[in-house]
Amino acid sequence: MTFFWDYALILLAYIAGSFPAGYIYTKIATGKDIRKFGSGNIGSTNVKRIAGGKVALYTQITDMVKGLFPVLFVLTINKYELFTTSAILIYLVALATIIGHNFSFMLKFKGGKGVNTTLGASILIAPFPVLISVVVYLIVKKILKFVSVGSLSIAVCLPLSAYILGFPNEAIIYLLACALLIFVRHTTNIKRLLKGTELT
Repeated sequence: MTFFWDYALILLAYIAGSFPAGYIYTKIATGKDIRKFGSGNIGSTNVKRIAGGKVALYTQITDMVKGLFPVLFVLTINKYELFTTSAILIYLVALATIIGHNFSFMLKFKGGKGVNTTLGASILIAPFPVLISVVVYLIVKKILKFVSVGSLSIAVCLPLSAYILGFPNEAIIYLLACALLIFVRHTTNIKRLLKGTELT
């Protein structure tokens, strides 16, 4: 039964993560397909460019919450022993929400870059690394003005700070996977940064 619950929760986490908040909110607010404007990304940064700050804030909150809730649910059922699950399920569920956001079945397996969803999914797993990474992001963005560089700094800081703070190996491996996903999804941004054509 353990495997059944594990697979079921991972699938549900992926479905939750797949909700394309930025695409839907922008469509409602402006009638536009955000994938055809700005950077083409459905994340809150591009939503702000196309639909304004309020819609971007709603997008950011939703993307974080859809990462947070599946992890919170697994922690809750484990705490109260509602049914048996594997020890690494928490990390797999967190990754599933992020993968759902990045490769949403609702958008033909395309999606966002996963930064906000990663922060939401990780805050209960590694709170101090998340907080440190957010602070570093704000500093980097303030100095260099590029959201993408700040996002990449989050990818570096999450596993690095977890390692320095002595987090379990499973948590560090999970955060390394998160970092890899962020870098992969920012490939086009990295190319634009190297060409000097990146959007702020």
